[in-house]
Amino acid sequence: MRHFLESEKQRLAVFKQNSPYFSPAAKASGIYKNHAYPFCLPVECTRENLYPEIRFFIAEYFLRREIKWHDGQNGNPSNHLCDSQVCCANFLFPFADKPDALATLLCPIFPTLKEMLPVEDGQYVAFEWIGQHNYLGEKISRNGKRTRGANFTSADAAVLFQHQDGRRQACLIEWKYTEAYSSTWLKLAASGTDRTTIYQHLYDDPDCLLDKTLIPQFDSLFYEPFYQLMRQQFLAHEMEKTHELGADIVCLLHISPAHNVDFGVITSPDLRTIDITATRVWKKLVRQPDRFIGEYSENIFGNFKIECHPEMAGWWEYITQRYPWIIE
Repeated sequence: MRHFLESEKQRLAVFKQNSPYFSPAAKASGIYKNHAYPFCLPVECTRENLYPEIRFFIAEYFLRREIKWHDGQNGNPSNHLCDSQVCCANFLFPFADKPDALATLLCPIFPTLKEMLPVEDGQYVAFEWIGQHNYLGEKISRNGKRTRGANFTSADAAVLFQHQDGRRQACLIEWKYTEAYSSTWLKLAASGTDRTTIYQHLYDDPDCLLDKTLIPQFDSLFYEPFYQLMRQQFLAHEMEKTHELGADIVCLLHISPAHNVDFGVITSPDLRTIDITATRVWKKLVRQPDRFIGEYSENIFGNFKIECHPEMAGWWEYITQRYPWIIE
C-alpha cells in the first residue's frame, strides 16, 4: 500500500476544488489511463498542473529543448496532480531566473557556494539533463538523437555553481514525490535485453565510484531506486571526468519527502543489511561521500528563507498551499 500517494490523491482532489489556482473547467475529473479521477485534470487543462507564473515559460523551454513530459500529451505536462516531474517543475523552475534565491536555497547543503552559474539558455536550472555526450553508451534512436526525459538516463534537474575557492561544481538533481518501489528485478528489459551488458563497462571500470566490497554482485543493483541511482551516479562521474559545463566536481543530489516513508523501502534483497533506507544504503555505496547527497524536501524548502526573497512570495504561497507537508 502506497500510503503517502493515496493520502496525496485525496488531499489534492479537495485542493483542486477549493483552490483559486484552477479554473472552473479544471475542477472536473480528468481521464488518466482510461479512468476518470478527481485528482486529475481534464486534458485541455493540463497546464494548470503548473504554478501559474511558469506555465508559459516552462512549456516554451521544454519545446525548444525537445524535452518530454512524463505522461504528457501534445507538449503539455501530465494531468495527474501527483506527478513527480510536475512537482519538480513547480518547486525548481521558479528559481531558473533567480540565482540569488537559488544560492540561498542551496547554501545549507553546499556551505562554500559563492555564486550560481547559468547551465543553458541563460537559466540557472536545467531540466531532464542527459549530459552533452552519450557517456553511458545507451542505445540511440535511428534519427541519431538522444531524447531528454525519455529513453535515456536523465537527471530531473541540473544546477551549476562556483565555490569560494574558485572550483566549479555541477549538481544533478533526482527528484522524488510519491514514488514507492517493489522488489521487481530489472535485469531483463521487456524486449529481452540484458541491461547489465549496457552498464557493465562502467561498473568494471577501476575508477568506478561504487564500493564493490558491499555489493554482492552487479545484478544486486537492478532494483529501483538503485538501478536509477546507479545510472545517474555513473552519469555524474563521467561528466566530472570530462569537465562537462566546466565543472571540477559533479555530484548527485537526491531530494525526496520525509513524509513519504514508502520510498525508503530497500527493494534489493542483497542490500538490506547495509542500512535502513534506500538513500542511506546508496550513501554508503558511493566511495566519495560528497558525490552523493540524500536530502529531504522538507529540510531544503521548509527552511528556505523566504523573507530574504520577497520576489518569491507568490511562489511560496502556492507551494505551501499545494504541498503543505513541506512545512509541517
